[in-house]
Amino acid sequence: MNVFTERVIRIIQGIPAGNVMTYGQVAAAAGSPRGARQVVRILHSMSEKYQLPWHRIINAKGEISFTGGDQRELLEMEGIYFKNGKVDLTTYRWFPPDAAEG
Repeated sequence: MNVFTERVIRIIQGIPAGNVMTYGQVAAAAGSPRGARQVVRILHSMSEKYQLPWHRIINAKGEISFTGGDQRELLEMEGIYFKNGKVDLTTYRWFPPDAAEG
């Protein structure tokens, strides 16, 4: 497994309940600011194996990108509120303590 993938997994595993991160934010914190699509691939292929809280990853607009799932329900069960279909990123966005270190 490459270093970026390991970092992405660690970052996503660390997101506390009731908080979210964006795909691009995870990628940047893992050391690849343009790697949002790689985050999507990692979530798709490794969420089950690594028990990733995939539902805590949303797009930069505060919207759910994955359709056909129960992501909104899972987030609401953690206390996250939606307004006009969006999560208020100023309220619920989480910043990993070591994000500056990549």
